[in-house]
Amino acid sequence: MTRCILIIDDDPDIREATQLCLEITRGWEVITAGSSNEGLKKAISEQPDAILLDVMMPDMDGLTAFEHMQANPEISHIPVILLTAMAQPADRRRYTQLDFAAVITKPYDPLALADQIDSIFKE
Repeated sequence: MTRCILIIDDDPDIREATQLCLEITRGWEVITAGSSNEGLKKAISEQPDAILLDVMMPDMDGLTAFEHMQANPEISHIPVILLTAMAQPADRRRYTQLDFAAVITKPYDPLALADQIDSIFKE
């Protein structure tokens, strides 16, 4: 099945590496956004199957962007996978209180990422 994935991350290297891995390993369509604001607009206009969302971004952090997504009925149904380097126990507790489809910690294996995303859709 061809999926459409939106990557929201301010790091262009992470966006590009992740995009290439998902396109090459699964043939998925990948849309990217370099900021939370751009990502929110693309989520509404493109209606992806899933969103990969970075936590630490300069314009609006990923958790705030996620709150905006959850409050918008046009996109609140889209599974959001949090990509984060912030993996301390207190951070993890906070993430589990929110309704993320999954939390993947950085650095992650880009070649295994598609399998991780697939497992979310099969749950």
